[in-house]
Amino acid sequence: MENPHEAEQAVLLERIIKNVDKCNEAIMEMNHCIKEFLDSSANVHVAAQLFANYSRNVSYNLEAVKKMPKPV
Repeated sequence: MENPHEAEQAVLLERIIKNVDKCNEAIMEMNHCIKEFLDSSANVHVAAQLFANYSRNVSYNLEAVKKMPKPV
């Protein structure tokens, strides 16, 4: 017995496949952009870590010599 909806189903399946391909391309482009962003922000992250370590060391040393200023 022949499926009366076979042609319509084939067209719909073709549209689904085409849209999935477009979606995959968009996700790959988004992943590429996110990777570029993360790579470019790596230096900022390192600088923030250095500043945090510096601030922690300054606080420790000021407390060690009892010259820590009172919080404002």
